[in-house]
Amino acid sequence: MTRALAIDIGGTKFETAIVALDGTITDRRRCDSTSAVDGEALWDRLVSIIGRARLGTLDVCGVGCGGPMRRGGVGVSPLNIPVWRDFPLHERLSALTGLETHIDNDAKALALGEAWKGAAVGEMNFIGMVVSTGVGGGIVLNGRMLDGADANAGHIGHVVVEPGGTELPHHVRGTLEAEASGTAIAFRTGRPAAEADDDEIRRAGTMVGRGIGSVANLLDLKLAVVAGSVALGFGDPFFAAAQAEIDRVATLQHSAGTVIRRAALGADGPLVGAAAVGFRGMGHDVGVR
Repeated sequence: MTRALAIDIGGTKFETAIVALDGTITDRRRCDSTSAVDGEALWDRLVSIIGRARLGTLDVCGVGCGGPMRRGGVGVSPLNIPVWRDFPLHERLSALTGLETHIDNDAKALALGEAWKGAAVGEMNFIGMVVSTGVGGGIVLNGRMLDGADANAGHIGHVVVEPGGTELPHHVRGTLEAEASGTAIAFRTGRPAAEADDDEIRRAGTMVGRGIGSVANLLDLKLAVVAGSVALGFGDPFFAAAQAEIDRVATLQHSAGTVIRRAALGADGPLVGAAAVGFRGMGHDVGVR
């Protein structure tokens, strides 16, 4: 059976697993990705969980990585990993693993995974979103993933949703990421996002709904599939607030009725999505071109 080394490059953790073409996950490993003294030290952490012994049985390496990046992961500069700026991730992984390697933005990978095995199976037009340490997105229109000039399309976290809002360091004031991400909530409240009160939860949902409604108006789509520790951790009050704001914002004939849906893959989503990046790169059908 065709199998991928799936790698999720996140702002707080790195995770790897073996994912089969039927979506089965085995041999899961993870490490912390914070507080590294430099880029090489962080790379060494990733190497430690990849494990060379298992590579000979695999067919492809698929990676979801925070952005922005240069197309294909030639150079990655995740906003939440300051020690990696234009880090040559594709070159390093190809050399280490000896595998055909495909790298894409982590939120685009999430959207691929949900189209392949999750809440967007059969959907031709939707936005997949991650609301976690940061806020990212991947957009599928007419069954095709939008890439953009350098494969960074979908960065909904950097759309302004609250002019005059939060001045999160290193962000434009009032962007969705500066209002609703775990980083922003901790900055604004002085407490981890997991300890947010009801008002903060509803506020985050409202901001996310405002962004989704605007995207629905712009791109003629009616579905948002949302994952991430903040969104899924906040649960029903977050999603109810988001839906109410979508209903307020998305009122055009083509956008009225837009819905927000919880991602179905949960904690498996980043790894299934990373594998989907690899399988798609090989030419396998993962539900999105």
